[in-house]
Amino acid sequence: MSGERIILLVEDDEDQEILALRVFEKNGIMGEVDEICVARNGVEALDFFEGRGKFENRDTSILPEFVLLDLDIPKIDGVEVLERLRADPRTELIPVVIFSSSDDRRDLLEGYRAGANSYITKPANFAKFSEAMKQMGWYWLDWNETPPMEDVEEAIGD
Repeated sequence: MSGERIILLVEDDEDQEILALRVFEKNGIMGEVDEICVARNGVEALDFFEGRGKFENRDTSILPEFVLLDLDIPKIDGVEVLERLRADPRTELIPVVIFSSSDDRRDLLEGYRAGANSYITKPANFAKFSEAMKQMGWYWLDWNETPPMEDVEEAIGD
């Protein structure tokens, strides 16, 4: 297994994608990962893990440090994507952060019930959005400890 570090950003709004990538770059987070992959809908998010579609040449043994998942995405919504990730032993332990415009309590509860590790409502204010992205990126890359893939692969083999 490679030591490559990647983040999967699942976001259908191109402006928010650009903003997120700009914040990551400005705050040095881009320098901590080899790549930030972007999926624009739920099908692409799942394709990322299976090496299909636009991700067909991707090494699927390299899993993201964390997934930044919007709920309201086309084709397959974020909750279903999360449920499918949690149902697969290979992806069930990947940290998934829901980063949604919705502050609806039902969405929050549904996200956590589906297995989210965190739920953050996207701030409408640019400065607060930037700060949220910066803090989130550093927390999940620098402070959080994920289980080593060898342990995950061993558990799958049992």
